[in-house]
Amino acid sequence: MGSFSIWHWLIVLLIVMMVFGTKKLKNMGSDLGSAVKGFKDGMRDASADDTSADTSKQLAGDAATKKETIDVQAKEKSSS
Repeated sequence: MGSFSIWHWLIVLLIVMMVFGTKKLKNMGSDLGSAVKGFKDGMRDASADDTSADTSKQLAGDAATKKETIDVQAKEKSSS
């Protein structure tokens, strides 16, 4: 009595189909599939954004180094 047989599950499935209808169940299945696909795409985009953020930080660091060099050169010219 602890587990359900295949006949119990078939009866439950039949009742669910009669209550919701096959069209509504099909729509819910496709909505769930598109939600999962959207989630996967979002996770892929997030990892791409992390990679581009790391690259932009490196570029900003390089620009800061170059900016400091320009500032030093400007100070030398102004003091001369």
